[in-house]
Amino acid sequence: AVPSGAEIPIEERSPEEVTTIAGQPIAPAGVRVRNPAFDITPHRLVTAIITEVGVVAPPYSETLPAAVARARQGGS
Repeated sequence: AVPSGAEIPIEERSPEEVTTIAGQPIAPAGVRVRNPAFDITPHRLVTAIITEVGVVAPPYSETLPAAVARARQGGS
């Protein structure tokens, strides 16, 4: 855990992932691209987490362990 999202390093993916389709360019040559692998969402904006075993809502200290247990049992 980190105090804030500012401490999380964000992987930058290849510009070709968003400037080409099937190897064919779809953007002007030399265009500058920022292609982060993921974003950081402030916790105050997260109202639930959608998982393979259902929607997990607060209080997460109770509902996340229950979701993990269901996932380990192969259930939903």
